[in-house]
Amino acid sequence: MKKLLAAVLICSALTASAQQRPYYTQYIMNNFIVNPAMAGIENYTDVKLSHRAQWVGLDGAPVTTYFTIHAPLKKSEYDRETATSFHRAGFNPRGEAYWQEYTAPENHGGVGMTIINDRTGPINNFAATATYAYHIGIGPHTSLSAGLSAGVSNMRLDANKIQFKDPNDKALVNANGYLNSVKPDISFGLWLYDRDYFIGLAAQQIVPQKMSYDGGMNTFEHTTGKLVPHMFLSAGYRFFLSDDVSMLPSTTLRYVSPLPLGFDINTKFQYQDLVWVGGSYRYQDGYSAMLGVNISSTVNVGYSYDFTTSRLNTVSKGSHEIVIGFQLGNKYGDWCPRNTY
Repeated sequence: MKKLLAAVLICSALTASAQQRPYYTQYIMNNFIVNPAMAGIENYTDVKLSHRAQWVGLDGAPVTTYFTIHAPLKKSEYDRETATSFHRAGFNPRGEAYWQEYTAPENHGGVGMTIINDRTGPINNFAATATYAYHIGIGPHTSLSAGLSAGVSNMRLDANKIQFKDPNDKALVNANGYLNSVKPDISFGLWLYDRDYFIGLAAQQIVPQKMSYDGGMNTFEHTTGKLVPHMFLSAGYRFFLSDDVSMLPSTTLRYVSPLPLGFDINTKFQYQDLVWVGGSYRYQDGYSAMLGVNISSTVNVGYSYDFTTSRLNTVSKGSHEIVIGFQLGNKYGDWCPRNTY
């Protein structure tokens, strides 16, 4: 019993002293996964599917899969001519002329849903949340949105993946060998966006929760683990290198108590509304390279590879992440997002 309880406490302590939410490299392609204020920001239904294999080659390394969908409750009736739907030779539909005519979208609400499955070693965390956001124009081409997401998360400990010194201790878990902890999952965000820049603030897991596991007849309560809030501050600014090529440098600061402040520095280069490449540096962690292609006004794909500079690079082969996007109901033919860069 003591050996099993010690194993549970160790797993709980590990999750309490590290970032408990998954890492994403291509969050710039889907900021909704971090900030609920993004719900309904575009003029269509935005769907994203992603799979991330972190530290490939390391046994028990994190594997994250997510599905997100969000849409405005009311679509804007902006003119097709100014919605970048034409691809005339020598003309960039996302060039400087387009952005000079950019106006803030009408005040509107947005809804969304997020499903995430994150597995690390013996711990699997599944979360499902629903989101509502409201967007208000505060200037000719500037808007502010606020969003709230709420749902549940189920953290499961698979005792079958724990090495017991005494094999008889494994029988103390329960018949199926799993311990579960179901908790509420609530996040809040603000997003200020303009034709040239964005600033976002998000708080995930804002209600601290103690972790306990239900093992049936053998219940382990009052463990030392705790789910703590995660804070994210994001900002970026877009400018043109030429009429065909835009550059978007951005950064994200992360704070998870009691860890020190962490940050990413990203740069994204986009050619017209067809293809983009980018790179990222994560403080005291590593570098990444990114590539994205807008296949049509309905489908886009992004891929990233991370190289870690920590000691993990001696046992892992980097991290891979793919994001596939679908722009449903995109009747104006936007090949790339209008409000999310």
